[in-house]
Amino acid sequence: MFRVVVGHSDDPDSQNAITEVIQECSRSLADSLPQAGILFTAIDFDHALILQRIQDAFPGIELIGGTTNGEISSILEFQQDSLTLMLFASDEVEIHSGIGRGASKNPALAAQEAIAQAKAKSASVPQLCLTFPDSLTSNGVLILEALKQSLGEHIPIIGGMTADDYTFDKTYQFFQGEVLSDSVPVLLFSGKLLFSHGVASGWTPISQRSRTTKVDGNVVYEIDGQRALDFYQHYLGEERFASNYAIHALAVFEDQDHFYLRAPNGYDKQSGSVTFFSDIPEQAVVQITDATRDNILSASETSLKNAIADYPGVEPTAALLISCAARRRILGTLARVEYQLVKTHLAEALLCCGFYAYGEIAPIVCGGQTQFHNKTFVTLLIGTK
Repeated sequence: MFRVVVGHSDDPDSQNAITEVIQECSRSLADSLPQAGILFTAIDFDHALILQRIQDAFPGIELIGGTTNGEISSILEFQQDSLTLMLFASDEVEIHSGIGRGASKNPALAAQEAIAQAKAKSASVPQLCLTFPDSLTSNGVLILEALKQSLGEHIPIIGGMTADDYTFDKTYQFFQGEVLSDSVPVLLFSGKLLFSHGVASGWTPISQRSRTTKVDGNVVYEIDGQRALDFYQHYLGEERFASNYAIHALAVFEDQDHFYLRAPNGYDKQSGSVTFFSDIPEQAVVQITDATRDNILSASETSLKNAIADYPGVEPTAALLISCAARRRILGTLARVEYQLVKTHLAEALLCCGFYAYGEIAPIVCGGQTQFHNKTFVTLLIGTK
């Protein structure tokens, strides 16, 4: 048995919202007891109250989650200022949580601690890891690299960085009954789980392939030996770059055919450098990209179709959807269409839950290395035989 249930409320009152969500989940669970869950909420709720209510309703639940830039579910579709809870009940799949604290001081150690804690609860080998780390206090790329080292690089990691509705002030992570910042929560799945994932962005390369030749973390100084700013302006022109540089992400190639995105968030005329939201390796093969709203929207469908094509079972039980806050910002009022497009390809009974993140985590292709993404839509399908 592998049962997944979802609750979702857009009531602005924390007490009312969590009461509604727990009632919804309890009805769907019937007599089953959930062993684990994922909670996504807007930044303005009373998170401590919400977590306490969940612990009271489902004692000992292995719960993780975090704050968002928008919430998604099969119940209320896309929402802002809401909370959604996905619960797992199973006698075939083991699910265990772990937490790493103080990610800003030592992101590698925080990630290692989270994995070690979750692993210590089970003798089974993990198949899948979910994680929703702090996005503002630490480096998502370093956290991911440490998670991969602790798990083994062949175990897929799916997740997204917690968000705070574009205030860039403070995000919160949830671990069982605790509201945290600067932390790395994880959920490890093992047992008879079947899963697949899909990744797509809608951004298309428009420049020639080049190589980063001088990089310091997330600041690129030179591409092909010339100033990064000059490289961008060569393809886009000075005015087009200055007015709309954020849309022109850099495709960073994992291999000949597959890339992940890095979103620019500033530049310096004096040094000629371009700053990105996440780290870029030196000597990486890169291309400037462009996107239209139509392509961004259709990428959510592509992400789901890729996951469906790779799903190893007959029919999945549930889907976890993670989109990027930058996508939501570019799409504006069309953001709700992302889920509506996904929904057209899903069985009516399939339950979905998800959120808008400050950076997404997933392998680009099935069996590939887990990467850190910007501006990307990630679909995870889960079920059992």
